[in-house]
Amino acid sequence: MAKETEFTEQVKNGQRFNFGKNWKAYLKKISQDRIRIAENSLKEMLFLNDMRSKKFLDIGCGSGLFSLAARRLNAEVCSVDFDPYSIQCTRVLKNKFPPPPANHWQITEGSVLDIDFVKNLPQSDIVYSWGVLHHTGNMYQALENVIIPVKDDGLLFIAIYNDEGRKSKIWLKVKKFYNSSCVGKILVLLFYFPLFFIKGLLKDIFTLKNPIKRYSDYKKNRGMSMFSDWVDWLGGLPFEVAKPEKIIEFYTQRGFILQKITTVNGLGCNQFVFKKI
Repeated sequence: MAKETEFTEQVKNGQRFNFGKNWKAYLKKISQDRIRIAENSLKEMLFLNDMRSKKFLDIGCGSGLFSLAARRLNAEVCSVDFDPYSIQCTRVLKNKFPPPPANHWQITEGSVLDIDFVKNLPQSDIVYSWGVLHHTGNMYQALENVIIPVKDDGLLFIAIYNDEGRKSKIWLKVKKFYNSSCVGKILVLLFYFPLFFIKGLLKDIFTLKNPIKRYSDYKKNRGMSMFSDWVDWLGGLPFEVAKPEKIIEFYTQRGFILQKITTVNGLGCNQFVFKKI
């Protein structure tokens, strides 16, 4: 109850975006096709076609989609989130697409910044935290804490917002305004949704691409929804960023080696897969 009160207070005070409510809207779009795409994205980044006999810890499980994908790849899964609404979403998804046996998928509420909580999480072959640690309010402590449950020779798969310098500082102001009030939220959505749409349309016209495919094909990006991602981006607070070399240096100094990286040129997340040695 204390965690829920803390979360609710942060949302009420404009310090935190309500990610879980956004995920709740996204749940209606989850289909077998999106689940398959999520599975494929895990297999591609982790170089694993099957996770049998692997323990998969999903820190910041959000909608629960990637916990479900890992379970369908035969991993033993533990899903964790600080947001009680995300915990609810993950339980709904587990019940909607039940991957047997059910006892191989545990769901628990807690914060990655709570070191005692993290120490009690299962030691795992794969620790997965995609687009989460930069939303904790203390990113580098979160980056440190996710090391704790990684087994020796285990994998750590994270995604962190790219540092765009001055642009990132402007985005932080936008997010703070979005979370400041209902008026702030409405104004940000009314301005940026048309802006995103027009920018995408113009880019497709100039590159001779079908503008409709930008939206119809978006789910191929990890099974996600463009509009849910737009809301997540505009409201996503707390918000921190890092250049790829900073993340690589951080984990190299702590006994990890980089297995795979995908980077973005501008806005978005850089993805890293590290191995603990």
